[in-house]
Formats: sequence, C-alpha cells, structure tokens
Amino acid sequence: MHTNGHGHRKSSRITVAAFSSYALGLRRQLPLFRIGSTLEKLAIRTWELEAPSVSIASKAFYLPGQLDRVTGMAYTDNPLREMQGGYEIQHNPTRAFLFKNMWQTNNSLYRGRWRIDLRARKWLSRAQKLMPPMQVEVELDRASIYSTYDGNEFFGLWLTDDCPAYSLAANEGTPLTCLPAGHYPHQLEYHTLWGMNPVRAQTAYLKEAVIVHDDWSYGKGKHARFGDLRSRLLARMPHEPHPGVFILRRDSGNSRIMRNELEVAEYLREKRGFKVMDVTQNTATEILTASAGARVVAGVEGSQIINGLMVLNPGASLLALQPPNRFCCVIKKATDMEGIHYAFVVGTPTEQGFEVDTQEIERTLDLLPVAA
Repeated sequence: MHTNGHGHRKSSRITVAAFSSYALGLRRQLPLFRIGSTLEKLAIRTWELEAPSVSIASKAFYLPGQLDRVTGMAYTDNPLREMQGGYEIQHNPTRAFLFKNMWQTNNSLYRGRWRIDLRARKWLSRAQKLMPPMQVEVELDRASIYSTYDGNEFFGLWLTDDCPAYSLAANEGTPLTCLPAGHYPHQLEYHTLWGMNPVRAQTAYLKEAVIVHDDWSYGKGKHARFGDLRSRLLARMPHEPHPGVFILRRDSGNSRIMRNELEVAEYLREKRGFKVMDVTQNTATEILTASAGARVVAGVEGSQIINGLMVLNPGASLLALQPPNRFCCVIKKATDMEGIHYAFVVGTPTEQGFEVDTQEIERTLDLLPVAA
C-alpha cells in the first residue's frame, strides 16, 4: 500500500468486508437521485453548503400549436405549464452528508443494509451483479461524492449538474467517481479545461464519505458555480458576437433521429450565418470555440447542445428541436438559471424518426430577443 499524488492510498488487499456490505446492501436500495430526506436519516452529520433560494420560471418562445404535437414526454410532467412559465420555483439547499466506513463497489455505495446506486445497474454484467470484486483498489480517509445518478447516465446532466458540484466536493474531501476515464467522449477534455482530477475507482473503502447533494435544484449557489465554469472556458477562447451555431447530434447518445438534421444545419448556415459543429467529429474545444459569442445555440434536444450552453452568456438563446414522442424540458432548468432564452420547435413523426420544418425554425428564431 502507498500514497499517491491525490493523497489517497492504493490498496491491493483482499477483504470479505466489501462482500458482506454488498450482500447486506441488497436488502435496501435506492438511486442517488432526489433522496435528500433519506440521506439525512442515514448520515451521522448533515450541514448546509448553500442556502435555498426562489426563482420565477421564464416563458419559452414557440409558435402556436406546437405543444399539440406532443405524444410523449421525458422528465416532464406538464409541458404547457413549464413552457408558459411565470410560476415560483423553490430551490432546495445544497447539503453535505457525512458517513463513516463506506464501500464503493460496482458503481454503488454500501453502508450497512443500504445500497446507494451512483449509476444504473444495467451497466453491470450478470457476473458483477452476482459476485462483487473482493480486491479493494483505493482507500480514502475522506472521500467526497459529487456525481449524480443521472449525471453518470447522461452527458448533458454531467455537465450541468456534476461538474458545477466538483468545487464543493473538493472543499470537503478527495473527489471520487466511479466513471472510467473517457466514459463520455469529451469528458477528459473538459476535466483538463477545468483542472478537475477526481480519483477513479471501481472498488474503494472510504473511512469517511461526504455526499454533496442538491436534490436537482438550480438555485443561486449553482448559478454562481456554473458562471465560474463558463468564465474559465471563455478566458481560453475568443468570444466575439456572431449569429449562432447548430450542433449536430447524428446518432450520438440515446436514439432520437431527426431525418432532415443535415438539411436544417445547412439551411441555417446559408440563411442565418450559423456555424455548424458535429458532436461525433469535433472536439469539445472546437465546439466551445464555435459556440462562444453565439446569439443562438440550436440543435436536436439532447446532451450535445449542452456543449454550446456552457459558454452562452445571459441574454443569448437556445433553440431545441423536439421529437414529438419525447418532449423534454430538462435543459430549460439550466437556461432559466443562467438568464438564457429557451425556444423550441416540435417536429412531426416520420417512419424512422422525425422532421422539423425550416420555416417554423425561421419563424421561431424571429420571436427571440436580440442578444446584447
């Protein structure tokens, strides 16, 4: 056993304690997602890192009849209410929860009879589910858990939720993640740009573990941390104002194929002077550089347009092209937090995916305020 540059100890010891925790944890299990009340019951100490706050949801920009096309939703209960805005949002405080003698095994935290999943179990093989590893890779005196269940699943939420929490975690202990290096194609590039260097381990013993948790809130504290990340990116690249950028999704992430995506991108390049980026071909730095200074970031609703959102200044706009069978409002939570206008167009279904009318995009863009 030895200590490395992170201040943690690498370990090669074999232990049955991890397996015992694993077996007990099978009895009580939950994902690390909006479980603040449960964490409070289980933790030996809880304290507030950022105070609660209140905001008013903004109104989205869209053409009449768009929501009539919606046939399915994701992470959205009432799209009409969320798009009309004007209601008060209560943002929970960001809190820290202290535990002692925890194990991280197979993307989950184990404490007594509880198993807290950091990542969906579908990523484990049958063998991993039946028999956890018995060899502990890392031992930490005080680890800090900043990643979320959904952030470990979706790249966009990793950017908007997990990365802003890293600085809080670094103040509380050694940041720890179960994600392998390069899990997302652009992940390591962002870590380099922001100077993030978490400990990565599939199996770990944590003498003390601090879980940083905000119950998926987008209050004043996260706004300040998000703004700091944006400023650090913009300090690295020119950001003179320009019309906009369209970020191609293609077949990346969860499938939502827009059949005329290339046609729309080319149309906006010719008619509006947009730059076009491809998340499957361009680096994160290339996408960020193209997006810096944009008045509008546009693309199929999904994680790929979050790259552009990371460098949008308040007063700019984001245009999401929504598949009718998967209308999602998650990105609007971040745009509202940052004072960015949110617009959308709902497509029409095709045999294998959906299409969006370029004239509806034009008319929607005309609704948007001009960015200062």
